[in-house]
Amino acid sequence: MGKAIEIRNAGKRYTKYDDTPMLITSALHFRPRTRRNKLWAVRDVDLDIEQGQSLGVIGRNGSGKTTLMSLMAGITAPSEGSVRVWGRVAPLIAVGVGFHRELTGRENIYVNGTMLGLTRAEIDRRLDEIIAFAEIEEFIDTPVKFYSSGMYVRLGFAVAVHSDPSVLLVDEVLAVGDLAFQMKCFEKMANILQAGTTIVVITHNMGGVVRFCQRVLLLHDGRPHFLGEPAQAISRFHELLSEETETQIDHASGSVFEPGFARIELVELVRTDGRSVTHVTAGEPVAVRMTVQAVRDIEDPVVGLSVLAPDSSPLYVDSSGGEPLGSLAAGESAVFTMSFRAQLPSGTYTVLSWLGRSDLRTVLAQSRSVSFFVDGRSTVGGLADLEARMGREPAIGATSHEARAAELQRLPR
Repeated sequence: MGKAIEIRNAGKRYTKYDDTPMLITSALHFRPRTRRNKLWAVRDVDLDIEQGQSLGVIGRNGSGKTTLMSLMAGITAPSEGSVRVWGRVAPLIAVGVGFHRELTGRENIYVNGTMLGLTRAEIDRRLDEIIAFAEIEEFIDTPVKFYSSGMYVRLGFAVAVHSDPSVLLVDEVLAVGDLAFQMKCFEKMANILQAGTTIVVITHNMGGVVRFCQRVLLLHDGRPHFLGEPAQAISRFHELLSEETETQIDHASGSVFEPGFARIELVELVRTDGRSVTHVTAGEPVAVRMTVQAVRDIEDPVVGLSVLAPDSSPLYVDSSGGEPLGSLAAGESAVFTMSFRAQLPSGTYTVLSWLGRSDLRTVLAQSRSVSFFVDGRSTVGGLADLEARMGREPAIGATSHEARAAELQRLPR
């Protein structure tokens, strides 16, 4: 197997224009001025991707992921270095790219397929399969300007994966589709990957990264930060998130912040053996370990914990209210642990912790947030893994139903 993509010291520079607001220039009778700044979206990228390999690209918004994929797709040229790609490339970088809004879905299949290098005869042979995969048979002869974003994605992905690409580039557009279609897409990508297609995926779906990608590139501020195993890359990513994200306690809920009483010197998520962790398995017991130093005397302190879902909504909130933790004298340090079981579906979660007074309304010190990834069971969705057990009982008749009802009535209440 040879190379599919070779990137050498590649970078992309854009010119950023900053205009003086028109209201200010008009009011003060200034001549409008435009300042030009050079912005490096991506820099110092060295990467080889072999044929038949799957690579995930992760990072925060603005880290350069889409720019890097645009370089691979040939949409834009590097400002420095080189990018070489071998074979037919099928890019899925934005919803509706390559579609003509006034044409029908059927006509756009021919337009898009031709752009990907297929002949009309090849498109004719695959047309029914493409339409069936996209699941939009009822609307295939409707102009695509009436399509939803999900329908755009279905049609674009169907054409791309049925074009026999050597390299498939997918940039987060699958997040627009519903869960069932996303699973169908990943299954199709797994099939063409096995057939020898190289696939590069940009995604925030860390569960998909773990299950699908053989290697993962983590970009940070436009530069490669890590390249390697998916689990390690995700751990590095969450370390970056934890370093940069500050805690936000909802003071609108009625809590009062009193600074100057204590400092939180360290907060981390740890396993039962005490080792710090950012990647856990669903159901694994973990603990938030918080090191606090008292600046002034604190009587009957309380520690609190919040776990936030991937969309930042509160998933679980608890505190030590009612459990004595002992007072803290000025200058004294203490370590508090808050243990829980990560019984959660796959996803990225955030833990917040704080130190407060026993009235449960006064916050004395608040920590930065800690992000972690849960590798959950593939069948589980929603907000929590309740470990449901599925089974089948033998069929029973009407008399048996009556007997079962009678048994249930006799159960203690």
